[in-house]
Amino acid sequence: MPRKKSPEQLRSHRWFGPNDLRSFGHRSRARQMGYASDDFQGKPVIAIINTWSDLSPCHSHFKTRVEEVKRGVWQSGGFPVELPAMAITETYMKPSPMLYRNLLAMETEELLRSQPLDGVVLMDGCDKTTPGLLMGAISMNLPTIFLPAGPMLRGNWNGQVLGSGTDVWKYWAEKCAGKIGDCEWSEMESGIARSPGHCMTMGTASTMTAIAETLGLTLPGASSIPAVDANHSLRQPRAQRCSN
Repeated sequence: MPRKKSPEQLRSHRWFGPNDLRSFGHRSRARQMGYASDDFQGKPVIAIINTWSDLSPCHSHFKTRVEEVKRGVWQSGGFPVELPAMAITETYMKPSPMLYRNLLAMETEELLRSQPLDGVVLMDGCDKTTPGLLMGAISMNLPTIFLPAGPMLRGNWNGQVLGSGTDVWKYWAEKCAGKIGDCEWSEMESGIARSPGHCMTMGTASTMTAIAETLGLTLPGASSIPAVDANHSLRQPRAQRCSN
């Protein structure tokens, strides 16, 4: 087990610890936001990089999830600070979200480098956000844990399972062939993506989060928990709760 750092060994001590003019300013501004000195003084400051936006359906549940992460950081003796980062969504960004992955990596690295932070929780799940955030955090080399958004619930149409990003192509071909009409197509449009979370099929999003887990950057089992499952909110995933 790594040795616990003393308050003076924390990176954030450079901002909040010294008895000088600059640290006076840092502490007074923390108080300006309503924090008492006991909230942040001598505690590890943990960044929560949140890629939520109103145009990111994969991460639409992150407003609730970030509060759960903050609660866990407080319970563990840290000081949580939420930092928003670019939400790269496969759904809406044109000409391609791939053009913005490296921009997110640079943004993440500089967010972590420039602020009084000792560790980071990365919140994301859509295809390009996972490698973007991980590249930035690894370049900065702070203690990092990755919190996947989780896959959405499987789609449903007339009792048939629909896979996001896969069955749309199948049934578009059926529609072009005249085998289904506009009414059926509209019904599928309302049922193929029916909860927060990234694509539930084994596409890029699930592959990236699975790789992150394989690299040891998530809690065990975290990459495959559906987005709306309460196991995301528990302090330990289901696999760790039983010892027998």
